[in-house]
Amino acid sequence: MNKSICYILLGISIFFTSCIPTKDLIYLQNKNGTAAEATISEVMLKPYRLQVNDVLSITIKADDPKLVSIFNPTNKGETDNVGSSLYFSGYTVDDHGMIRIPVLGEITAIGYTVDELRLKIEQKLLDDYFKKEANIFVIVRLAGFKYTINGEVGSTGTKFLFQDHVNIMEAIANSGDITITGDRKAVTIIRQTPTGTEMHDIDLTDINVMKSPYYNLQPNDFVYVKPLKQKTWGTGKTGIESLSTIITLISLVTTTLVLLQL
Repeated sequence: MNKSICYILLGISIFFTSCIPTKDLIYLQNKNGTAAEATISEVMLKPYRLQVNDVLSITIKADDPKLVSIFNPTNKGETDNVGSSLYFSGYTVDDHGMIRIPVLGEITAIGYTVDELRLKIEQKLLDDYFKKEANIFVIVRLAGFKYTINGEVGSTGTKFLFQDHVNIMEAIANSGDITITGDRKAVTIIRQTPTGTEMHDIDLTDINVMKSPYYNLQPNDFVYVKPLKQKTWGTGKTGIESLSTIITLISLVTTTLVLLQL
C-alpha cells in the first residue's frame, strides 16, 4: 500500500511539474492586474546608424531624368529574387565604412543615419554638379531589414523584411512563431553597436516589454529563443503527453518490481 501511494504521489508531482502552464505561452499579458486594458507609453526609437556590410538602395532623381541617368546605372540584377538583386545592385558599406557611387566616387557612410547620408549626397550633387533649379531628389534606403533568429522557433535563419521598422513580435511571427517548448520569458537579443556587442533578455509574456529599447529591433540583430526545461526533461509538453509518460513510467517500475520478486 505504501508503495502504491508513493507511485501515485510521484505521478502527480511529475504531472504538475512537466506540463507547460498557459501563462508561459501567452504574449503581452497585463501582469499588474490593475485594468483590463493597458496603455503603453511610446518608446522613442534611436535612429539606426549604418554599419559595415549594410547594403543600401540609392536612387537619384531630377526633373529631367537624363541629367541624373549617369548616377543611376541600370542593373537588371543576376537573379529574380528581390533581396538577392539588391545585394548585387545595391551599395555595400565596405570595411572602411565607405560606399562607391558612380561619378561621385567614395562617400563615407558608416555612423550616418539614412537621412543624414541622403542629405550628404544631395549636398554633394548640388555643390559639384547641379544647380538648385534641377530639383535633385535623392532616396536612400536600407536594402531590406535583416535579422537572424535561432532556437525554438518555426523557421530559423537570416530573414529580410522590406520595411523600415520591425519589432520583436513581427520578427517572431515572420519566423513561424515560438514553439510550445520555447521560453517566451527570456528571449535574447544580441545587438552590434559601435562600442561593442550588447546582449539583453526580454520577457514577451509581459506587456511592459513594449517599453524596452530592445522591443523594436535594429538591422542585423540576432534573436535567440532558449528551450524550456520541460523539453530537456522529455516528460511531455501537454497534460496528455505527461500522463502518457507517467503511465509508461509506472508500468516500467511495476514490471521491474514483479520481475525482481520472481
